[in-house]
Amino acid sequence: MKKLAFILAALVLLVFSVSAESEFKTIEDLNGRNIGVQTAVLYEELIADRVPDSTFQYYTMPNDMILALQSGKIDAYLIEEVSYGVQKKNHPELTVPEEPAGYINATRSIGNNERQDRLLSELNEFIAESHENGLLDELYDYWITDFDPVNDTCDISGFTGENGTIAVAVEGGYEPFSFISNGNISGFDVDFICRFARAYGYTPEFYEVPFEAIAPGVESGKYDIGMNIVVSAERNETGTLSDVYYSTPIRLVILGEDESGLTFFQELAESFNKTFVRESRWILFVQGAGVTVLITVMSIIVGTALGFFIYMLCRKWGKITNTATNVFLWLIHGMPTVLLLMILYYIVFGSSSLSGTWVSIVGFSLIFACSMIDMLRVGCNAIGRGQFEASRALGYSERQSFFRIILPQAAQHFLPIYRNEVVTLIKETSVVGYIAVLDLTKISDLVRSRTYEAFFPLIVTAIMYFVISAVLTRIVTLVENAINPRRRKKDKILRGIKEWE
Repeated sequence: MKKLAFILAALVLLVFSVSAESEFKTIEDLNGRNIGVQTAVLYEELIADRVPDSTFQYYTMPNDMILALQSGKIDAYLIEEVSYGVQKKNHPELTVPEEPAGYINATRSIGNNERQDRLLSELNEFIAESHENGLLDELYDYWITDFDPVNDTCDISGFTGENGTIAVAVEGGYEPFSFISNGNISGFDVDFICRFARAYGYTPEFYEVPFEAIAPGVESGKYDIGMNIVVSAERNETGTLSDVYYSTPIRLVILGEDESGLTFFQELAESFNKTFVRESRWILFVQGAGVTVLITVMSIIVGTALGFFIYMLCRKWGKITNTATNVFLWLIHGMPTVLLLMILYYIVFGSSSLSGTWVSIVGFSLIFACSMIDMLRVGCNAIGRGQFEASRALGYSERQSFFRIILPQAAQHFLPIYRNEVVTLIKETSVVGYIAVLDLTKISDLVRSRTYEAFFPLIVTAIMYFVISAVLTRIVTLVENAINPRRRKKDKILRGIKEWE
């Protein structure tokens, strides 16, 4: 306990540490340093020739770069000026050199499906009209110039939907463009698409996915529109992009002096309030934990049943079935979990309406089924052939011999491994955010993107995973104890013998 308390205290001091005034005044001063950049935004291309000796480190969430900067893992990071303004309000110690790193144009990517040409034409028409009638300037002022993260809201109602539903991929954790506010999706990009949908008779469905997962989803046709795509020559060649709808400077963010004036404990209390109390964000953590438990429990049940069924087929049908099963095991075991989920979501079920949650259950059920097959093979092979032959000699059928003699003994060998596989599965579900699932880890990311705090969201998320793991492993342990003959009471064993006699 003392060691754990020491580690937690060190983390607190790390997260809330204050840095002195920065030594970096120009972009060239950062040459040879570590610079953070969000994956797939391409901002590093703006300064690559000016800092040729620097190393770029890539992060999934913008606010992860703040923690990396505070902990000294990077010396600066690249971000849009408007997002830096929001970060500055939450972290007064952040600052930027006077000179911007460059400028980017943002556009929308159109899904590779049968509605691509129509949506591209309508979206470009709406962008042109929005430039002319001042709508884009109005949205820019509301969401960017005068952005109020507490009070700004987006109207996500009033859709007629006569032309169907459009699937829209947004990052969901990038103020002020797309973020979760009071449990609903909001922001500049969301407001724009909602206005477009009302004007052209669509009903939008928003999917919160990591930025680097937007392009694959759009290219596969899973999403009709991908938001906030940075224009580049290569993307113009390979993707279908709309006209530009806004431009912004890119800033190099560095550490300066802390101007907040808050004490350590005041910062800690404010962090707790923003993470859990404000907008009742604790409810989001509970909902995320519910999704994680649903995926885990369903995958364990389906995976166990599927693995057992395939193993029984292998016992009955011999070489051909075993060869096919071995190929299946090789494919699933040899594939990274994220890759498997993305193949299922964007390719196998790309044209279906199956939600990311159920695609995750399918994927993890396959993974757990493979583990179950291996466990059954190891457990049953550990039981000598002589026991099967003896049971047959006593008049048991092949099926009775397996279920009454072999399987109960085999279970004692593989249930400890089964328990470990349950824990592994729980941890692996943390990647389902890549296919638009709001699980516990994804909720933690979204909350961190709003609060720009790391300590409480990460620690509480870890604790919730520990609790889920403890409960599920306890259930498996109870089953293991129930079938272990060494743990049965003596009178029950004797009664079994008397009944046989």
